[in-house]
Amino acid sequence: MLTTKQLQAIKKLQKECETQDNLQLKLNWDMLENRKTNQLDFLHYEKDELVAFLGLYSFGSTVEVCGMVKPSERRKGQFRLLFKKGIATAKQNGYRKILLNAPAGSHAAKAFLNKQGAVYTFSEHQMVWQESSLETVEGLTLRKANVDDLDMRIRLSVEALGMAKEDALSMESLFDSEEDTDMLMIDVNEKTVGKIRLKRIDGQAWIYGFSILPEHQGKGIGRKVLRRVIKDQSSDGYSVHLEVETKNDHALGLYESVGFKAVHSQDYYTYQL
Repeated sequence: MLTTKQLQAIKKLQKECETQDNLQLKLNWDMLENRKTNQLDFLHYEKDELVAFLGLYSFGSTVEVCGMVKPSERRKGQFRLLFKKGIATAKQNGYRKILLNAPAGSHAAKAFLNKQGAVYTFSEHQMVWQESSLETVEGLTLRKANVDDLDMRIRLSVEALGMAKEDALSMESLFDSEEDTDMLMIDVNEKTVGKIRLKRIDGQAWIYGFSILPEHQGKGIGRKVLRRVIKDQSSDGYSVHLEVETKNDHALGLYESVGFKAVHSQDYYTYQL
């Protein structure tokens, strides 16, 4: 568990790096603030000041790695040391896949990852909805998930998102423990056909895990769901955000069609075990 002082130091370092480099880091703050262990975060101090940080973020059998170094302290080897510790911990914990995350605009990060033998795998857009008028949506129901929906949630993760069943079960259990988060099931004609997860923090509503069963895709359900969610959240005063892989052309086109615009991009590299 990270202390309040440590979290404040990480936020301060993140702000300095983002301002200096004109980019945005993805540090998964909802996970950082709810750590149950100290074994996934690595901090390096110089004269009581945090100058380097690296965090591991577990998603089933996959772990994502992201970190940063104070601009004036770069090229001194501190981050390389944290990186070695982080990778060693990831291997010890038995993760089957290690993804290294870096802002798309960071040439220094790309150079470092290439030196580690990491292979570029995909990019992810962070998108925000551009305010516009939306029509009232009918013909579907969004309801909070209950215990009887777990099997369907797992099925959706497997069939629509391509996850392994073991990972899907692990992730769904994790989501249920998150604060300020709603798991909504999508019903059409009294049958459940999809799910969408909403997390609200600091005036922002984030969409995650949006999925429709393959046999119900291509019927306009996804567009209706997005319009309903956007309308509800924006009416409550939230800006609406989401993340989408750039290789998912269908999803990217869908989000753009309802008014989302990409504002930041993250590159993911696979670390060869």
